[in-house]
Amino acid sequence: MNISALQKERAKYQPKLPKSLNGTVKLVEGVKTESVADQKEIEELFPNTYGMPLISFEEGSDAKENAPVNVGVILSGGQAPGGHNVISGIFDGIKSINPASRLFGFLGGPGGLVDHKYIELTADIIDEYRNTGGFDIIGSGRTKLEETAQFDKGLEVARELGLNALVVIGGDDSNTNACVLAEYYASINAGVQVIGCPKTIDGDLKNEMIETSFGFDTATKVYSELIGNIQRDANSAKKYWHFIKLMGRSASHIGLECALKTQPNITLISEEVAEKKQTLSEVVNYMADIVVNRAENGDNFGVALIPEGLVEFIPEMKTLISELNDLLAEGSLKEKEFKHLKKSHRLTWVAEHITPKSAKVFKSLPNGIATQLTLDRDPHGNVQVSLIETEKLLGEMVKERLEELKKAGKFSGKFGTQYHFFGYEGRCAAPSNFDADYCYSLGYTASVLISDGKTGYMSSVRNLTAPAEDWIAGGVPITMMMNMEKRHGHMKPVIQKALVELDGAPYKYFVSKRGEWALHTHFVYPGPIQYFGPSEVCDPTTETLKLEQS
Repeated sequence: MNISALQKERAKYQPKLPKSLNGTVKLVEGVKTESVADQKEIEELFPNTYGMPLISFEEGSDAKENAPVNVGVILSGGQAPGGHNVISGIFDGIKSINPASRLFGFLGGPGGLVDHKYIELTADIIDEYRNTGGFDIIGSGRTKLEETAQFDKGLEVARELGLNALVVIGGDDSNTNACVLAEYYASINAGVQVIGCPKTIDGDLKNEMIETSFGFDTATKVYSELIGNIQRDANSAKKYWHFIKLMGRSASHIGLECALKTQPNITLISEEVAEKKQTLSEVVNYMADIVVNRAENGDNFGVALIPEGLVEFIPEMKTLISELNDLLAEGSLKEKEFKHLKKSHRLTWVAEHITPKSAKVFKSLPNGIATQLTLDRDPHGNVQVSLIETEKLLGEMVKERLEELKKAGKFSGKFGTQYHFFGYEGRCAAPSNFDADYCYSLGYTASVLISDGKTGYMSSVRNLTAPAEDWIAGGVPITMMMNMEKRHGHMKPVIQKALVELDGAPYKYFVSKRGEWALHTHFVYPGPIQYFGPSEVCDPTTETLKLEQS
């Protein structure tokens, strides 16, 4: 592998651990747990893994001999910075339990378990990937472990390799599936434990025991550097409004964190839009008013941050999308009729076949966006919301509104636009010191839970605004995070997604400052992630966590 000078230096970095993990570890069981909602239903579905206690680690005094363990690891879902350090932490952890322990990586995600594709992860392999970004050590995938046949195929290879445990590194859906797998193996006494690790740059896998998902810190630092660069350019050229779409379909944590880091003129928070039941027109008017106010100060430039899932949080757009999904359902007569129309007639036809209220919204959209809503379907026949160019939709609609205001003599400024989408740029970045430490601790924690025979737990490392030595490591039962939700027409147990809390400290602080940031140019330019230097420069966590725990 060809590596850069930075990679060589990063390879030497030894991640910091909580002091409870340095040496002999003592497990302390806390209170019995219950799910966040739907307790009766969740308990019935998970009789073997429900109600388990919280676990915290303390420094132990009595060294004990442990038998070697064989562990399989799976990277599941989208990439997030720090995944390699989770695996490094597992490897070092099981080797500290017993040097004869072995680690196997399943290739290409959960599908590797089902298809029996794996490699043994030896020290030579692990050492190449310490403190690096990406998931390329074994690859990832989006196969969902949901069927008994898949569990049984996985059990075949687990027995073949003599595995004591599987570690699933993933987001809320992947960890939900890990819990289902743990329950199944426990119900048949398979002798294979399952442990989860909380991964997602979106930041929506969090609760009182999981303070943040790994990768969120690094990804938001990468995006914030890019936003800062654009803000510097905007403040230099003074002639463009930059509309920046950021990853975050289900929640706006990325947008909020980047706003707290960079202080742009406009940041839309999807959860606020939904709470206030704002219409698309109201969102556009809010943005246009800020453009007008800045122009009155002679500032014909600015930066707006937009979460990628915004349109699904605007009630009238959500209704429109639902109607379009029904109207153009794959294989339906209406869909066939639509496909036989000339392209020039399709938008008019759609408007005639949905409710008058939705038709009004549909007609207000720029033609390119309206066409996108009718053509881009996922395998289930639904609109692919992530492909909607929300930044261009809002930019074009703001431009139309400003032209109306100009005709009315209420706007005399200039309005030019540039569009950006920051997504993949942040998913495989080299982890920040925080994520390098946090991920390594999560992996090491998983190894301790395995050595003590636990299953159905997620690695938990808390107190994250303190120095790493004071972090609190332990385990949280995955069932504790679950509720019942409708998925594909059926009620299913899933880990509850964490949305931006509108009564939370990060959002409240943002609201107290956004008016000032809107009118004035108070941009912050964070610059690139720092790996070497003073701790206050290299090791700090997110603004979100600082505000939540202040």
